[in-house]
Amino acid sequence: MEYFFQHLIEEFHRPLSNPVLIFSLILFIILMAPVILKRINIPSIIGLIISGVIIGPNALNIIEKSSAVELFSTIGLLYIMFIAGLELDMNDFLKNRHKSIWFGFFTFIIPITIGYPICKYFLGYDESASFLTASMFATHTLVAYPLISKIGVAKNQAVAVTVGGTILTDTAVLIILALVIGSEDGGLNNILLARLGISLLIFGLIMFLVIPPFARWFFNRLESEHYSHYIFVLSIVFFAAFLSQVAGVEPIIGAFAAGLALNRLIPHSSALMNRIEFIGNALFIPFFLISVGMIVDIRVLLTGPTAWIVAGALTLTALFSKWIAAFVTQKIFKFSGHQRQLIFGLSSAHAAATLAIILVGFQEGILDENILNGTIILILITCIVASFAAESAAKSLITSSKNELSREDVQYELVSEHILISAEEDEVIDKLLNLAILIKNKKSAQPVSVLSVIPFDEEAEINIIKEKRRIASRLSMAAASETRINYVSTIDQNIGSGIARTSREVMANLVLLPWPGPSSLLDKFMINKIESVVNYTDKSIFVVDLVQPLLYHTRMILVIPPMGEVENGFVQWVNKMLLLARELNLKVVCFSHKAALDALVKIESYLGYHTSIQYIEFTDWEDFLIISRDVREKDLLVCISARKGSVSHSSILDSIPGKLEKHFNNSKIVVYPQQYSNLKLYDNYLDINAEPISKGIKTLNKLKKGLDGILKKGG
Repeated sequence: MEYFFQHLIEEFHRPLSNPVLIFSLILFIILMAPVILKRINIPSIIGLIISGVIIGPNALNIIEKSSAVELFSTIGLLYIMFIAGLELDMNDFLKNRHKSIWFGFFTFIIPITIGYPICKYFLGYDESASFLTASMFATHTLVAYPLISKIGVAKNQAVAVTVGGTILTDTAVLIILALVIGSEDGGLNNILLARLGISLLIFGLIMFLVIPPFARWFFNRLESEHYSHYIFVLSIVFFAAFLSQVAGVEPIIGAFAAGLALNRLIPHSSALMNRIEFIGNALFIPFFLISVGMIVDIRVLLTGPTAWIVAGALTLTALFSKWIAAFVTQKIFKFSGHQRQLIFGLSSAHAAATLAIILVGFQEGILDENILNGTIILILITCIVASFAAESAAKSLITSSKNELSREDVQYELVSEHILISAEEDEVIDKLLNLAILIKNKKSAQPVSVLSVIPFDEEAEINIIKEKRRIASRLSMAAASETRINYVSTIDQNIGSGIARTSREVMANLVLLPWPGPSSLLDKFMINKIESVVNYTDKSIFVVDLVQPLLYHTRMILVIPPMGEVENGFVQWVNKMLLLARELNLKVVCFSHKAALDALVKIESYLGYHTSIQYIEFTDWEDFLIISRDVREKDLLVCISARKGSVSHSSILDSIPGKLEKHFNNSKIVVYPQQYSNLKLYDNYLDINAEPISKGIKTLNKLKKGLDGILKKGG
């Protein structure tokens, strides 16, 4: 026993030397850092970098930079650049190419023009270091893009121009990086330029004339080998990185070019794209971010004011130069002030390309530790500033637009709908089915799908059969109403993720979930089922608690938050609630701002439901419980909430479900409106080639049986 503890202590001696222990520790950090930091609204990218600083050789010295860490870090860096090229919308770039070219020019030349003299004359660096650092100011990473997409302004012209400019400025900066590195190695001359030009020409021909048709042929020939698709894409990325290295430029240029080359062959909604993003975001990219933190020497920041002066100068220059570029673009193309702020928010965040340039410069000995540490601080600050600026601008664009809905728009939104129900206890299934039948659009050809998520264990197959028999006995009610029901079962370790994934696979646009029961402290700390579905889908979600039968109710209390009428899912949930009110002959009492009531009445007039609507102005959301004075026993209480990051979200909404549970015994529904409009995303669904869920289950069963056979033979 003494030997065991002594050996255990030796294994934990700093720095750790056991590769298995190192890998498990890093995975634990990747797992827990986002979960913990999400509760205090710190971006995970910042948390992972800080974690790397803490465990790195320059702080607690728990892990040192080993060959294994370097390998995963390199893969992560290439992965970041590959995804950056893969996710760019080439159609938007071609449509707005002239404006994108000009913005790319401004956001490239202005930061370099401002940054070079500051680095050379104010900070005192030589020509190579000053020029390389100044080129870093020209890069930008679209950190805020997912944020503005959630709000619903991703199709704004200012966004398309900014995204298109990213292609030009990042490519130009990476070529500058190659020239600076080449000049350091052997001097910048005509021979070097000619050799680099020829090498890049050959590299470009291979990447954009040879790789795309070869990839298309491969995807067509091995259409059913989905895992082979991912391995093929990964091999192309590393082959491209190798070719770029042979051509005399950094591997990150090759990875970025691979993303551009495969851009049109991998639909953004496809299963392959999901695998690419999943593996990268789950493993390789977090490894890279942690390794970046391990490079930082926090002692440099404590040695004197120089490091802080460098960090402050870099950060202010980066933000100011990007704002000037956005301002010039606004004036030339006559964008609004909100669009200028949106361009600034999207283009001011520095992350992927910035890290790549500074790391290469540091490893080549061109840049010192002050620049490296200052860049890390720059990344932290610019990512935060960019997120706030982009979110504020996107919300301002939404609220300042007219948001006029035509009768055709309303009807188009309701042409096709697919309702998905999460199967729980028998009594709950009956209530949710009854609600789904009442609110389902009778003109829609889509069925109502009832989903069972089966835990992934050794009895999964048996449990699927049992669950199917149990649910089948509950569907007779729907048959009587001539509503088509589709039963779906899937296997997943987590119920919430199973619901979220299946809602995408069957292309449901409305998910009905039962009201959650009491949760433990661990459930509150981790993401529970409701949060999982809300966070990982853009569908409309109704969280339902029917204490009394639907026919028992006499009124519907409808509570709408400020700016709830500008959410993309407003038309859909209004239709469902008004349809329910008509079916049950309910009077609607609306607690909201006047703008929400006006939009509600307009949709009601288009739908022709002739609903009785009473309006009570409600603005004091801090004192939400004041509405209890107007709520009666037979009222159905419907509260409209919002996802974090959406235009109508506020921190007050997060506490509303708890207040409803504690203070109201009525039947209640909490609505999370869909994040994107069917009008905007309908065309994207054409790229989806979803296979039946049953096929996935069969694959899992075959895999399980095969593993069982191998284990038995091995035994």
